[in-house]
Amino acid sequence: MRLLPAISAVFLLACTTTLQALEPGPGETFSRYVDEKGNISLPADVRRSWSHLGSWVVNDPEAPGHGFHDVYVQPQALRDYLADGRFPDGAMLVKEIRMIQRATLTTGQAEWAENPKVWFVMIKDRKARFADSPHWGGGWGWALFDAQNPGKNVSKGWRDECLACHVPAKANDYVFIEGYPGLKGR
Repeated sequence: MRLLPAISAVFLLACTTTLQALEPGPGETFSRYVDEKGNISLPADVRRSWSHLGSWVVNDPEAPGHGFHDVYVQPQALRDYLADGRFPDGAMLVKEIRMIQRATLTTGQAEWAENPKVWFVMIKDRKARFADSPHWGGGWGWALFDAQNPGKNVSKGWRDECLACHVPAKANDYVFIEGYPGLKGR
């Protein structure tokens, strides 16, 4: 019977190692989600396999980011950030913006995230790989995917559609870290 805990520990270690090998780390970003021309693809199923950094709600229906925002990052990129306070080359942030649903429930007025509207993607690029692309600049690759066609980046370019919202976060490498408990180790 003393062998059972040892076998269980080895099995758990093997499972953890296998799962870590399957998770898309920052080192795989440019081979998995960016083609040779710098076109960015939306990763599938980040909600189940990536680290959740935090959530935002933009309640102003006139605002371009109206909706419920959930932000995800590769687990290894989060570990790297927590170690030195910087996103590693290839770190990928995915913000899923979902519609806000409202109703009066027995608990009171409630709001929750409903169907996806768009996904906003940022990829850390410390090597300026695609300097001639309108989707790459400021040390990042930028993309916007609509829920109606998640296979196509609908952004016109980072300067036209991304920069204006992210200028206030320039001091934090264009990332609004204050809303992400995951970046603070909490």
